[in-house]
Amino acid sequence: MTTPPITRDDASGLDRTLRPQTWEEYIGQKKTKENLRILLTAARERGHAAEHILLYGPPGLGKTTLANLVAKTLGTNMRITSGPAIERVGDLAAILTNLSPGDVLFIDEIHRLSKSIEEVLYPAMESGVLDIIIGKGPSARTVQLELPPFTMVAATTRISLLSSPLRSRFSGGTFRLEFYSDDEIATILERSASLLSVETNREILERIAKRCRATPRTANYLLKRCRDLAQLEGGTLSEEIVEKTFGLLDIDDLGLTAPDRSVLEAIIHKFNGGPVGLNTIAAATGEEPSTIEDVIEPYLIRHGLLERTPRGRVASPSAYEHIQNL
Repeated sequence: MTTPPITRDDASGLDRTLRPQTWEEYIGQKKTKENLRILLTAARERGHAAEHILLYGPPGLGKTTLANLVAKTLGTNMRITSGPAIERVGDLAAILTNLSPGDVLFIDEIHRLSKSIEEVLYPAMESGVLDIIIGKGPSARTVQLELPPFTMVAATTRISLLSSPLRSRFSGGTFRLEFYSDDEIATILERSASLLSVETNREILERIAKRCRATPRTANYLLKRCRDLAQLEGGTLSEEIVEKTFGLLDIDDLGLTAPDRSVLEAIIHKFNGGPVGLNTIAAATGEEPSTIEDVIEPYLIRHGLLERTPRGRVASPSAYEHIQNL
């Protein structure tokens, strides 16, 4: 049997293939979309660069996609970078001075910018100038460079880590992206299934939607894993394929993964349901405290399985019921 030549799978890049290309294709976030539509349409009609925009919320909810749609609506190019990539003032100066008038500058994970970079960014955002200090000591002098008008779209998963002066300079608005409903996720999956040439039906997609943690990125990941198994099994994406895929991925009916369940099981079985401290849970499960606090706990709390109290974490009656039924 001849092995087919290796080619790029156009469906393998979620950012390219499954990302919505128009506002109509972008499902959910209705209030944010409407506010952005008004802001961007008004700026385009005036012939001005739109004001700076800050998007925040958990990973996978569509912040980068919204930045792409902002650039498309304004009819300009988008330059992409991230907070960790801007290590020196010279890095930021190179990015800003290479912008064309009207460009959109997207900075992902902006909360990871250093304070020295932030100080340079303030006048660039507010006055459109870049202040650079040349030399050291008594001979040092400040050079002010005029920047072309641009729109900054910044994204963060940790808005509390942004300084107040930086947050206040996003005059176009600060928008929080919400988790998606099961119905919205199922609609997103219908489009993704069509793009991936997956034969299935709405009922099957709704089963996937219930276990994707209300996040489109996770939903698309699960759909692709179900597609892979369906391909190997030589059939369409059926209920049996979906259940088998979730079994292989160790994802239960609530969308809980093995690490999620290990946290609940530790609290219930080792600490009599709590209260118990974060570091103690981490020691009992082998997970990092930051992973538990930032990744696992929010989902458990949203499902009413875990409670945070002044004395520590407590498993809810729903958690007992779920663990017993596994």
